[in-house]
Amino acid sequence: MNQMLKDKKIVVAGAGGLLGANVVKSILLAGGDVVAMDISLEHLKTRLSSVDVDINNAHLIMCELDITNSEALTRFWQQAEGITGAVNCTYPRTNSYGAKFFDVTLDSFNENVSIHLGSSFLFAQQCAAYFVDKELPFSLVNISSIYGVIAPKFSVYDNTSMTMPVEYAAIKSATIHLNRYVASYINDSRFRVNSVSPGGILDGQPEVFLDAYCKNTHGTGMLNVEEITGTIVYLLSDLSRFVTGQNIIVDDGFSI
Repeated sequence: MNQMLKDKKIVVAGAGGLLGANVVKSILLAGGDVVAMDISLEHLKTRLSSVDVDINNAHLIMCELDITNSEALTRFWQQAEGITGAVNCTYPRTNSYGAKFFDVTLDSFNENVSIHLGSSFLFAQQCAAYFVDKELPFSLVNISSIYGVIAPKFSVYDNTSMTMPVEYAAIKSATIHLNRYVASYINDSRFRVNSVSPGGILDGQPEVFLDAYCKNTHGTGMLNVEEITGTIVYLLSDLSRFVTGQNIIVDDGFSI
């Protein structure tokens, strides 16, 4: 990725997740500085180390923060300095998340949409407030999904215990429009909001699912997480200076 993010300082929320940790790694490799944020500092250190990120890197700052905590997140952005972009890789959910459609209760649906979509709203709001205060170019990247764009292909889950949660579809589709709302509201070329919609990411899924999924792509099937991060780095860089309010799909043709 060369030095695409030289002189950039990026906040990565949810940096202790599978995608978040690799986003941190890719930003550092592209010459950027990172503020890596996660709900557990110890988990964050372990995850970053597992993807070969040097946690003593001078270009890396780690902090413990719960993105669903309005007071803590607002305080973070009020105290921040020199930030040029942010990536929200968080995935907050309850223990009841992931049930099949007819087993989802209204309370569970409401709570999961509230904490995930609500925290995405809060994060975007505070990034926008930071920009208005500092008036320095800023790029926010949210993570949506192919299932925020198209209806689920439920046949790929046949013969597995897996499903595509209804809450996920509602949250990820709303995320795309939230981006447009925030970009339009701020209405300044220096403040950009976009999303990346990955297809399936390899994470120990059963072989029967991987085979069925692959048949719906152009041959690659599920993607390695590293194959998503290049698009995120592009959106954080000056190469995408006038790209805003957009959703970029990375799925090897699954959605077409």
